[in-house]
Amino acid sequence: MHDLLVNQAGRSMQSEFGLSATDYTVLAELTRAPNDRLRVMELAKVLGWEKSRVSHHLSRMVKRGLLTREDCADDGRGAYVAVTAAGRAAIEAAAPRHVEDVRRLFLDHLTPGQVVLLAEITDTVIEKISPQ
Repeated sequence: MHDLLVNQAGRSMQSEFGLSATDYTVLAELTRAPNDRLRVMELAKVLGWEKSRVSHHLSRMVKRGLLTREDCADDGRGAYVAVTAAGRAAIEAAAPRHVEDVRRLFLDHLTPGQVVLLAEITDTVIEKISPQ
């Protein structure tokens, strides 16, 4: 179900906004962070991705002008990744469509009781498997 939903929603993101589902996820996480930026390893942790996957994907997004890398003054080995004005504009344009797709593809098919039950199940599973 997850893969079907991501693929369906990803198609409209790609065709209408030039963003992959992965691009959207990265931009969403970064725009939630203070100053629209995170340390690369913090982003990897939030996304649950391995360092190499994050590095390769961020490089592609930097080349497209959606993100920028910034040196970390405190740690010469670390770096920040930040959303550019183009990245901010891209997610702001795509977000309403993303919300519409989530409703149309997922939430509209559930009763209010099912949504409540799904939230309870989700909270339980996340609580049990999240690293402490």
